[in-house]
Formats: sequence, structure tokens, C-alpha cells
Amino acid sequence: MTEETNKKNSANNTQKPIKSNHKGEEKIVRVDIRRMPRRNKISPLTIGIAIFACIAVLFMVNNLLNRNGEKVAVSEVVRTIANNNYDKITLKDNNVVLEKNITEGDGIKLVKRVYCVLPEGTDFYQLLSNEKISVQSLKEDYYEPALGITFGDIISLIFLIAGCVMVYILFRNMQNSGGQIMNFGESKARLLLGKRTGITFDKVAGIDEVKEEVKEIVDFLKNPKKYQDLGARIPRGVLLAGEPGTGKTLLAKAIAGEAGVPFFHTSGSEFEEMLVGAGASRVRDLFKKARRVAPCIIFIDEIDAVAKKRGTVLHSGAGEQTLNQILVEMDGLEERENVIVLAATNRPDTLDPAILRPGRFDRVVTVPMPDAHGRKAILDIHAKNKKFDDDIDLDMLAKKTVGYSGADLENLLNEAAIAVAKDNRKKISYEDLMEAYLKVKLGRKKKTGKDEDDLKKTAYHETGHAVVAQFTPGSDPVEQISIISRGMTGGVTVYVPERERTSLYKKQMLAWLRSGVAGRAAEELFLEDISSGASADIEQATNVAKEMVMKYGMSNKLGLVKYGNEEESSHLGYAYGGDRDYSEKTAEIIDEEVKRLVGEAYEDAKKTLLAHKDIVEKVVAELLEKEVLSGDEFRALCK
Repeated sequence: MTEETNKKNSANNTQKPIKSNHKGEEKIVRVDIRRMPRRNKISPLTIGIAIFACIAVLFMVNNLLNRNGEKVAVSEVVRTIANNNYDKITLKDNNVVLEKNITEGDGIKLVKRVYCVLPEGTDFYQLLSNEKISVQSLKEDYYEPALGITFGDIISLIFLIAGCVMVYILFRNMQNSGGQIMNFGESKARLLLGKRTGITFDKVAGIDEVKEEVKEIVDFLKNPKKYQDLGARIPRGVLLAGEPGTGKTLLAKAIAGEAGVPFFHTSGSEFEEMLVGAGASRVRDLFKKARRVAPCIIFIDEIDAVAKKRGTVLHSGAGEQTLNQILVEMDGLEERENVIVLAATNRPDTLDPAILRPGRFDRVVTVPMPDAHGRKAILDIHAKNKKFDDDIDLDMLAKKTVGYSGADLENLLNEAAIAVAKDNRKKISYEDLMEAYLKVKLGRKKKTGKDEDDLKKTAYHETGHAVVAQFTPGSDPVEQISIISRGMTGGVTVYVPERERTSLYKKQMLAWLRSGVAGRAAEELFLEDISSGASADIEQATNVAKEMVMKYGMSNKLGLVKYGNEEESSHLGYAYGGDRDYSEKTAEIIDEEVKRLVGEAYEDAKKTLLAHKDIVEKVVAELLEKEVLSGDEFRALCK
């Protein structure tokens, strides 16, 4: 091969050796010279800077030309002209320049220049006439126009150039990024591919029945042909409904992780936008992306943010377009596209009926709060990476945490671990778990001390709750009594149900009413005064009485009728202000019944406390000494 050919090949060669590892091996990287960016291309920003520099230099030269010499007052220039002590005069706009030829002793000729700046709007010739100086007597009188560029013109020109450069850069970036600057209509869903969710059914505990119900979705995504051959249609949408923290999002990720399919994770609030129509556009974009990577799962968390009932105060007109687009897209899913929509909500009762019909979200899976067995399984999962003392019994902790969700249990163990690490200890003790139990439920223990009167008031108040609960049939057993301040409470009485509740009974709810108002009753009986500390107890007792009367039909006067819709009933956790569905007369009867139930419970609590006055005094004395009594210590004092 000739040398000329070698040079030609090397000129067109696109290979460049690069040492890329510690072994000294060379990796060949191919570079397409034809696609490399041109190095000699001048950017618009460079052009703009050059223009700005030229204008700045021109402005400086203009200043030097117009103001060359010593600056003097206008009066001195006028006086010099009147005395004819100059050789040349030049008028440049508002600058008057006088020149005087001077000859030094050695014959050197110099030119002395002075100038003044006339005030804005001043007529120089009129000024001379006012001083009785004849214009015709001026030596070499002539006018030289200065550059017609003012400082304001330069600033305007700079902003114009800068604006043009910014617009050019903006459009160039839009082309390079595929129009991402104007992507308000693009879906914000996060895409996780297959196993990258990191969650499988092994990491989801406490909801075994729910897992069995959704396993067929995993099987369909893995083996769709098996169902299609039999003419079976898998649900297009599955709604996961349950209390906060029960594991709905975790379950959705586990379904994607088990099936190994792409997982689009978004929320109802991400569809909302200040711009009208942006939500519907994002829905279209989300389903378009999902069809490209099918089979896959779309998960919409908190779907009630955009799918509330239409035509009511629950739904705004701005969100109705988004809901309509979701309905249209779900109707447009073909059986062979294998796109399954999962959604989660805490309020299935507020959803629009159109979204729950067959062909859309045609299956509603209720994710319940875990029972004792489920709580134990959840604690086992979250306890794997934590160190405990040998005497720790998670079974007992699972029984005491009635009403705790999976998220609450994880938070409980985490708070205990944080407390141990802060004290530089190595293992979590039972006391750490109980402290975390109260911290999660009521708040952090306050370090501020109370005076003797506050401690005494708190002791009688909490003892009243505990004693009435102990001697009232249907009450839950007392687990702990404390006069230590936590959160918003001055003290606390903890109850732990003996077994899981599947339903509520009137006897049990009446017992709740009596023990709930017993703290206020104890203050009245033993302190002969009442405080504002019972405000939360009064609110809770009122809510229980309202539920008995309006929801559960436990009033003899009103009978087996449910009064009020849930959107109106703020005492049940809803505050949407819906119209009530009963008359003013019925409202008066409801008020009378609620007041009667709470009043009767208060009188019963006072009778119970008077009947066990000696026990109340013993418990108060122990509380003032120890500050905290366990359930066993309390029951020993009640014998």
C-alpha cells in the first residue's frame, strides 16, 4: 500500500485508539466525522457580545470627542466669548468647545481647550443675545452635529439585541430537547421497568387475602394467551380502597415486580394544572406511552383527586375534563393491549359512578387494616434489620397495636431504633418499644415540668377515665396511665381491646361515652372545679353520640333511619359541606338525643367514681409518686 493511500485512509479513518483500562488495553471508539459539530460556527451570543462591545467603544469615543479638554461652567465660557479670548469655537449639540492657541517661550505652540455642557433645552445663541453678545462677532462660528446616539438609545439597543439572542437560544434548546420546555401536557408518571420496583409479594404482609385476589392479574400479565383462548377478559382497572397506610401503593408495586412488567407510577394531583386542558393532555400522553411498552401497569395513586362525583360540590369543572379523558382512554383499551390500570383511594364513596362500572374500574379490592396475625407479620418484616433484646415479644406488641396500619408499625420500630441510636445503645428494649408506641400515637414526651396543682389535676382526670373504664361493662382494658405531657395532652390513659373488632355494639359505645367524660367528672367531684383539659374528651364523646344517633340507628326517638350524608358529616372525618337530608324538626331531635346520651353518660360516670372513691384516691397517690402506672399495677390497686 502506497504512502499516499495510507494518508488518504488515515484522513477518512473514524477510529481513534483510547487507553481505557488498567491492563493497558486499547479500546477503539468510532467517531463519525461527518456528524461532528462544526467548530468554526459563531454563536449568536458571541455576535451579540461583539455588537455590544462596538457600541460601548463608540460611545466612549463620542464622549472623548465631545468633551476633550477642561470642563468649565457655562458662565465662564460666556465670559471668555465676551472678552474675545479664544481662537475657535465649536458647538456640538449641548457641548460648547473653545480653543486658544498658546505659544510657549521656546516657540512651542499648544492648543488649550475648555468646554461646557449646556442645560437641556438651552438655546446657545439666545443665551449669547441675552448677554448682549453679537452672534456676528463670533470667530469662525459653525455648528458641528455630534453623534446622534444618546445613552438611552444605547440601552434600548442592548436590550433589543439581548432579547433576540435569548429568543434564538430558547428555540434552539427546544429543538435540541424535543420541545421539553413546552411539555406541560406531557405525563409526569415515573416509569419503573420490571423488577426495578424492588417489591414482591414476599415484602407485603398483613393482607394475605388481598394478595390472593390480585395474583390472577400477575398471571394474566405473564400468560395472557391462556385467558384469551378461553374468552376470559381480565379487568381493565382494579381499584384498591382502604385506610391510609394499609399498603395500597406497596401492593401495586408488588404486582408489577412479580409480573416483571413496566410500571407507570403517578398520582391524581399530578394531572391537575393551572392551564385548562393540561390534565386531559397528560392522561392521553400517559396511556400513549403505556400502549407502546405493553404489557404494563398504570398506577394512579389518590385517584379521588380527579375522579370525584361530577355535578356536585365534590368535583370542580376544571377536573371534569381530566376525568372524562380517563374514562375515554380506559374504554379505548383493547383486550390484546395488556394494559392494566391500578388505582388507590381512601374514599371510594366519593368517586364518580361512571368510573366504577364494568369495563373501567370493574373490580374494587378492599385493603383492610391488619389484624393481630397480620401486624405480627408486618413487624417481622420491618424487624429483620434491627437488633432487639432477647426478651422482646413481638406477638405481644402486635396485640397491643390494635388499629395500627402497616405504615404505623414501620414507623413505631423506626422511632424505637432512632431512640436507641441517640442514646448510643446497641439493642432495642421493651421500654423503647412502649415509648415509641406512645410517641407514634400521642406525640413526643414533653420535658417541661408541671407545678403541683397541674399534676394533681391531671392525676384525678386520668384516674377518672381509668376507674370508670374498669368498672363499666363493655369497656376496653386499661393498658397504661400516665400524667406525663405528650403532644397536645397533659396526660394519657391507654386502652387495648381484648380482641379484634368486626362490629360495634351499643353497650360498647355507651361504655366509651362514660369513660370518655369520666375525666371531667373526676375533676368536678374531687377538685370541686373543672378545667379546659377535657375539651378533646367532650369532642370525642359528642362524635360518638352523633354516630349512634345519625348513623347506627341507636336512638329510640329517631328509629332505624340514617340521617345526613357523609359529605356533610364533618364529625366522621368529612368536611365537604353537602346539603343535609332531614328537616329542622329532625335536627332538633338529633341535638336533644346527642345531648341526652352524653348527659346520661356523665351522670353514670359520677356515680361510678363516688362508688369507688377510695380506689380513686389510691390510684392518684400512686400516679403522683410514679407518674406512670402499667395496666397490671392499676388493676392491682382496684382490688
